[in-house]
Amino acid sequence: MNHPPIEEQNKPILTTGEAAYYLNRQPQTLREWACRKSGPLRPIHVNGRLGWPTEQVKCILKVGQFQ
Repeated sequence: MNHPPIEEQNKPILTTGEAAYYLNRQPQTLREWACRKSGPLRPIHVNGRLGWPTEQVKCILKVGQFQ
C-alpha cells in the first residue's frame, strides 16, 4: 500500500497498519501496546477495531512542531 507522507495525512483516525507504518513499528507492536495499555499512544475502538488518532501519531513524530 502506498501511504502519503504523514504531514499530508488528513484522516482523523489511522488503522493499525497505517499507524505502524508511520511509527516504523510492526502492527503487532501496536496491538500489544493496546492490550497492555503501554506505549506512547492509546488507540480508540471503532466498530470493534483499533483506531489510532492521527494527531497523536504526528505529535509523537514531532510533525509540524518546532523542536
